[in-house]
Amino acid sequence: MLLLGVNIDHCATLRQARYRDAGVTVGGAVEPDPVAFALAAEQAGADGVTVHLREDRRHMQERDVWRLRESIATRLNLEMACTPAMIALALKLRPDSVCLVPENRQEVTTEGGLDVVGLRPRVAETVAAMNAAGIVTSLFIDPDEPQIALSAELKAPWIELHTGAYAQAYYKANRAAEFERLRRGAERGHELGLVVNAGHGINYVNIAEVRLLPHLHELNIGHSIVSRALFTGVEEAVREMRARMKKGLRD
Repeated sequence: MLLLGVNIDHCATLRQARYRDAGVTVGGAVEPDPVAFALAAEQAGADGVTVHLREDRRHMQERDVWRLRESIATRLNLEMACTPAMIALALKLRPDSVCLVPENRQEVTTEGGLDVVGLRPRVAETVAAMNAAGIVTSLFIDPDEPQIALSAELKAPWIELHTGAYAQAYYKANRAAEFERLRRGAERGHELGLVVNAGHGINYVNIAEVRLLPHLHELNIGHSIVSRALFTGVEEAVREMRARMKKGLRD
């Protein structure tokens, strides 16, 4: 069964918009609480919770991550940059998995996959540290042969295919080409023995096509679920996404 990891970063984005200078992350007037969002998502059937602790702490804060580690009943997936500080934090936190992502302070959200080829020494060091600690490592990459092949060579057990280019092309002429690029990437990853996940820009419409990609293990979806939750509530938003992930569902 295709698994759903719910990224709760943008619940924290909403909190930080008002309470960035509050000095606390929860309690009193401070809201919303990302941990409460995560627990509601689990109640509705999420298989895991994903968070990105960014260097500039624009949304998730360290206390959020530690509270999640202590509170959730499923799996904690920590998205992180390949830096000594984040390696040290991950080794203390011991999430169930980490996903290595690029990080640019100028971007609103992560754009594009990690350049494993260009950053080989840094990525190799991070993967080795996580493997030694028994923390499953995923590399968030574009579905391109050199990136996939090197991910396997560096012994990262998982990859997460960046679906952002496909999502942006969904209503354009190059949609089929971007989907085929993802399909080939999933096939190649599977051939190399990698667990294949996918994420970025997946929503309640394009999920009908994304779910058809071969060999998928897990989808990580955040923005669309948080957005839908504003209208339907967290649990209904998660339940609906889980329903739409089923390949037998009629569109």
